[in-house]
Amino acid sequence: MSDKPSVRPSNPNFSSGPCAKRPGWSVDTLQAAATGRSHRAKIGKEKLLEVIESSKRILGIPAHYKLGIVPASDTGAFEMAMWSMLGARGVDMLAWESFGSGWVTDAKKQLKLSDIRVFEAEYGQLPDLSQVDWSRDVCFTWNGTTSGVRVPNADWIADDREGLALCDATSAVFAMPIPFEKLDVVTWSWQKVMGGEAAHGMLALSPKAVERLESYTPDWPLPKIFRMTKSGALIDGIFKGETINTPSMLAVEDALDGLRWADAIGGLNSLVSRTNANMAAISAWVANTDWVDFLAEDDANRSPTSVCLKISDPWYASLSDDAKAAGAKQLANLLADEGVAYDIGAYRDAPPGLRIWAGATIETADLEALFPWLDWAYQSIKQQQLAA
Repeated sequence: MSDKPSVRPSNPNFSSGPCAKRPGWSVDTLQAAATGRSHRAKIGKEKLLEVIESSKRILGIPAHYKLGIVPASDTGAFEMAMWSMLGARGVDMLAWESFGSGWVTDAKKQLKLSDIRVFEAEYGQLPDLSQVDWSRDVCFTWNGTTSGVRVPNADWIADDREGLALCDATSAVFAMPIPFEKLDVVTWSWQKVMGGEAAHGMLALSPKAVERLESYTPDWPLPKIFRMTKSGALIDGIFKGETINTPSMLAVEDALDGLRWADAIGGLNSLVSRTNANMAAISAWVANTDWVDFLAEDDANRSPTSVCLKISDPWYASLSDDAKAAGAKQLANLLADEGVAYDIGAYRDAPPGLRIWAGATIETADLEALFPWLDWAYQSIKQQQLAA
């Protein structure tokens, strides 16, 4: 059995959501929060608008796009778009992991759309993107958070599309270049790449998406928190800081802190560079490690944020499915017990393995400190099992 490593990550938080806070974060950063104040007071609306305007500027969202803060994290933002816009024409649904599969379930079983095509792929793969018909609406995740598989680029998205491109980009925005002009609806949450708190979502709309909202009324009733129009016109206040429901002003302050940190380190280019440096470190470790491999089969499609790993050791492959799941869980639990890595087990619907967040708030040095612990923990568990 190899010796237990002596160097620990300074920050052991590698969860894929909520994700690690920025380097140097402390609760003191929230002292300026407008707690006890109405979010509709001048100070509240100013802070909410700052989140919108700073996000739009840092991400390079086109000026003619709308960006608003909406309830219920990325899930609420994407469902808001689906329930408000789908049904006007046929829709192609793409899924290669659990969240994309959830949108398929909504479209088929909840909205009960009559004209729907579903393109699915197993964990670790992408569906055939060339099969998409851009005369239809298209729903997809940019980055599959639970599979570690992302679309390689936006070349497959038609510039002259007739339908809308609806993209759940929650674990991609702020970590990868996102060509907003290729997309009509883009959603994300504060809790991913920027390390903010949960419960609030962001919704970006192209002029085509706004046109859809103002010209189409779905057959089904819309809950109040999903309604973006009134008397056929967009409720523009949503996109100026007048949120539909009451936001947490502590979470708002935390989101502002993350955005100010992004500006301080150099903006989007620096965020992407930090993420790519983390992915490069993981890739180098995987290349030199014989018991682990990426779940994503094609390196062009591998996510650099939610990095999903499978155990490739032939000994592990010989185990029963239940033993594989138990072994992967034991590995994640051992690392948590040692205080070196929290919440890195694979998502519950994914194949057994590990999922390590490597977005911009993660320090490469912490990943490099983690790798010897991963090797030690795996070898410890394997030797225990072989000796039993």
